[in-house]
Amino acid sequence: MQPQIVLTRKGRLFQGFQAFLSSSSKFHHRHQSSDSNEAADFSTNTTDGDEETSLKPVITSRSLQFPVKHTYPRLAWLESMDSLEGKKLGMLDLHPDVFAVYPRIDVLHQNIHWQKMYRHIDYNFEKSRAELRGGGRKPWPQKGMGKARHGSIRSPLWIRGAKAHGPRGPTSYFYMLPRSVRGLGLRIALSCKYAQNDLAVVESLDIPSSDPEFMAEMADVRFWGYSVLFVDDTDVMPDNIAVSVNGNEGFSLMPSYGLNVYSILKHETLVLTVAALEKIERKLLEEMHSTEKEKKFVNTLRPEDFRTRPKEDERMYRKWSQPLYF
Repeated sequence: MQPQIVLTRKGRLFQGFQAFLSSSSKFHHRHQSSDSNEAADFSTNTTDGDEETSLKPVITSRSLQFPVKHTYPRLAWLESMDSLEGKKLGMLDLHPDVFAVYPRIDVLHQNIHWQKMYRHIDYNFEKSRAELRGGGRKPWPQKGMGKARHGSIRSPLWIRGAKAHGPRGPTSYFYMLPRSVRGLGLRIALSCKYAQNDLAVVESLDIPSSDPEFMAEMADVRFWGYSVLFVDDTDVMPDNIAVSVNGNEGFSLMPSYGLNVYSILKHETLVLTVAALEKIERKLLEEMHSTEKEKKFVNTLRPEDFRTRPKEDERMYRKWSQPLYF
């Protein structure tokens, strides 16, 4: 009589894990063999009777810079723009350090606030009591009149008097956000677009028609929404898409070097070409892994650039010429 073997909870778990590994390995081999068979059929069209089946999309693999060992690359469909529905040309690998970043709302807010404020100039200006006309004499004697004592009719206490601590414009709100924060904001914005299925990768921006209605119908068929941002690797866009985008409100064209967080979040869908995707990924990864220290930025304004109010302009120059980092 053989002794009965009683498995503990750990033993049962280990046995189940071994069974799962064996079944998954069989599925993996079967999946690989089916993929290899399909890959052999991609090069030719197959016919079934009188009907022809189109070529299936090919799952491609890009050579990613700075590969990550413990994170898998994300996948995105590569589409064409030669028709309304488009064709699935294949799948592309997206780097996880660019398209799989944890979303941080605080970093996005810092980038949006910087983009709104760095070119804002407040031109409001109020004259001081020394700059207003009149008010040199004392309005009435110090004593004997039964009134409150005053020394000038241009005091801030008086109607039509000066304003105490008023704005002394023009005042610049320019500052530079650290380069690392700007790069992180771009990677977070791209990751959010990918996670929300609002990122599309196309082969090129060549479309068959320049009619704005064609572009609007394409966006409707592909569920791109009411606003789309098209990004290419160059600022010389094809004629058809330039004319069609110009006739649709909410659609925009942008070169890859102008991509920013505000524009990404402003538009509902982001459409990248393959060339623009390569440039954006390479630039962000090089900046992420760069060991170069951030350079100091010193504003180049000079006191002689301001002639109207020397004292205020000198104070403004000292304020603006502080070293800023980017």
